[in-house]
Amino acid sequence: MSEIITELRPHLYRIVLGRYQAYLWRDDETATIIDAGPAGSGPLIAEAMHHIGLDPSCLAQVVLTHFHDDHAGAAAELAAWGDVKIIAHEADAPFVRGERPGPPPNFTDFERELHAQVAAGLPAAPPSRVDHEVSDGDLVEFGDGARVLSIPGHTDGSIALHLPSHGVVFTGDTIAEHMGQVIPGVFNLDVAQLANSAARLAGLDVEVACYGHGEPSLSDASARLREVAEQ
Repeated sequence: MSEIITELRPHLYRIVLGRYQAYLWRDDETATIIDAGPAGSGPLIAEAMHHIGLDPSCLAQVVLTHFHDDHAGAAAELAAWGDVKIIAHEADAPFVRGERPGPPPNFTDFERELHAQVAAGLPAAPPSRVDHEVSDGDLVEFGDGARVLSIPGHTDGSIALHLPSHGVVFTGDTIAEHMGQVIPGVFNLDVAQLANSAARLAGLDVEVACYGHGEPSLSDASARLREVAEQ
């Protein structure tokens, strides 16, 4: 397997995009990308798809967990590949489209310094169309039905995607992994809302949790999510 793409479970792949990442779910010859990575990631994502025997024309949809540049940056590139549907929560869709700037996080002093380091050189996300706006409880057609969970806090329109048939959840940046520890996300709009959203995720029965940053939890993910909610 390429260093760019790793199979985590049948149908489920992680794509490494430098310091960032995206996920790919494969349904036969159709692919769904969860988060698009930073601007300029299109060629790496295409290369990753070729490594698992998929042509980029097999990409059916891109689901954005939120509007930040490291997650929505390449959405416009992927949208130009063909009949690709771009999906985002209704609260974040205007920012993805570039209709107005998204609100910055409410940084703590520590986070402000950390953000300056980790986001150095991150290009701004070009505006991208959003073909379908989702809200809490909606279903997205992949993985035998992916349930949209509204989990505000990191952004107002942050979402998770729960695949109950497969015991998988994509958490976006509401949850992260760092040096072996699963932690609440940083750089948030509303920390109290984030804590409530983390508690909601902790109530899921999942084996696998795919975080916006860091190594995914590939076994007993429910327990790891409960640990975060108790912090």
